[in-house]
Amino acid sequence: MLSSEKAAFPQKFKGYRMKGEFVMLSKFISSLKQEFGGYNAAALTKDLMAGLTVAAVALPLALAFGVSSGADAASGLITAIIAGLIMSLLSGGYYQISGPTGAMAAILMSLVAAYGMDGVFIATLIAGIILLLAGILHLGKLTSFIPAPVITGFTSGIAVIIALGQVDNFFGTHSEGTSAIGKLFSYARLGFSPNLTAVGLGLFVVLFMVFFPKKWNAVVPASLVSIILTTAFSIFMQLDVAVVGEIPKTLIPENRLLFGALNLKTIGALVTPAFSIAILGMIESLLCGASAGRMTGVRLDANQELIAQGVGNILLPFFGGIPATAAIARTSVAIKSGAKTRLTGVFHAVGLLISMFLLAPVMSKIPLAALAGVLMVTAWRMNEWESIRYIFSHKFKGAMLEFIATMFATIIFDLTVAILIGVLIGLVFLVSRLSFIEINYESVDMNRMHVTDPVLCERYSNAMVVYITGPMIFANTQAVADIAGKVEGSDTVLFSMRGVSNIDISCAQTLRELVEGLRKKGVDVAICGMTTHAMKMMDRSDLHKIIGDENFYWSVERVLLTNRPRPAAKVLPLSERKKINA
Repeated sequence: MLSSEKAAFPQKFKGYRMKGEFVMLSKFISSLKQEFGGYNAAALTKDLMAGLTVAAVALPLALAFGVSSGADAASGLITAIIAGLIMSLLSGGYYQISGPTGAMAAILMSLVAAYGMDGVFIATLIAGIILLLAGILHLGKLTSFIPAPVITGFTSGIAVIIALGQVDNFFGTHSEGTSAIGKLFSYARLGFSPNLTAVGLGLFVVLFMVFFPKKWNAVVPASLVSIILTTAFSIFMQLDVAVVGEIPKTLIPENRLLFGALNLKTIGALVTPAFSIAILGMIESLLCGASAGRMTGVRLDANQELIAQGVGNILLPFFGGIPATAAIARTSVAIKSGAKTRLTGVFHAVGLLISMFLLAPVMSKIPLAALAGVLMVTAWRMNEWESIRYIFSHKFKGAMLEFIATMFATIIFDLTVAILIGVLIGLVFLVSRLSFIEINYESVDMNRMHVTDPVLCERYSNAMVVYITGPMIFANTQAVADIAGKVEGSDTVLFSMRGVSNIDISCAQTLRELVEGLRKKGVDVAICGMTTHAMKMMDRSDLHKIIGDENFYWSVERVLLTNRPRPAAKVLPLSERKKINA
């Protein structure tokens, strides 16, 4: 290496390293400058009011998702506060509001039953690390490879799990098991004796939320109003129903992740559920961002969002929180309430924090049946009913199978297995659709080309054009091989391959055998209209050399205007050829 090169190398390497490490940070800072450019008191007021509105929506949901996850209401509330503070500040879109969600709570039920809260904390930490790495490695586009029916299916599966998980709280009963399905079946052994008071409270919340006028819901959320009414009624009447229980007035409760709980054995056992949490966090957050981006016209920075979700979930366990993701319900409320910057998420978190300190005694007396009612309605509304109706009304069989398989796999197994099954089914259908090939045959009619040259007319009087459209891949080798029988009796075969997008080695070998077989019979063969991509496989497989440069043409018309040498073999008369083809 020259001395000048030696001197330049460290500087080049330094520049490359800085670019690789700080380009995302530079982009994030630039977006913040643009977001807060011209920020004033009016914008601050809008952010403050939007944040308080979101807090009103998030409060009952945070409590409900905390309880439904198998943890407690305090964990859900702390998660909403910490996620609102940290994830909002680091988010890839100013509109993203994060916190505990129903989908995540559904995954956590079995995790809490199997490993306790320490298992949830460790799995959340690992999931946060996975999300952080995914953002750093620019994996934000991975969710685009998951088919829409698969996402719809697992969303419906999660909704079923949430609803089944609330049967105990809604009916005031007791069940056993590590999953929603297991708890449901345990009633056969334990008996099912509903508490009519709890059922009444839960049913009131469901009906109240369903029939609450939408125009009023835009001002104050029905879930919050119903929780206030049922709690007040329960306290006043001193009803004998299960309640939320004590809510500590601190962000650092006793039940949180301690470094002493970390060990290789536990970490190894929790990698799989942590991966499921990370995948769900990625899917929910990015889908929420995509939807919100369409509402605002501001595109989400997917990789920055994954970094925000990663950092937030890494820190949450040390505050006693459960996994958090961006939530479409809270995000859409923020947008509709006039949010201008990411401070909306911060104000929402501050509002929840104030509520925890001021209203903890009252919140501790909220009936679990009322929260169950909120979750029952939430589970129903989680379903993407419009997409489901569209898939089934139009009878898209592949999409229907993907949806049903993913939904049941989510209920029976877990999210990771469900996604893998759904994607696998989607890939099978995709290969089936993409491998479709169409082959048409047409006898040459020189009169249609207005060719009057008697030499050319006589030369191609017994020619056949084979039009091939679609990929020539392994699934279509038999269709290509069958061409030999279809062109029997022709002395010239012209392959029009302008519609061939790709050729793999299987079809290349079959095409070679076809061409060699036709030539042995004295049939003249020419290839017309090859695409550049398909031509590369012709070169790699030596088909180009075997067929010969002189037998490649831009179009069928070019061939028919060229007086090519006649084939050596004798062919059947035209009348006999028509009989064979018939």
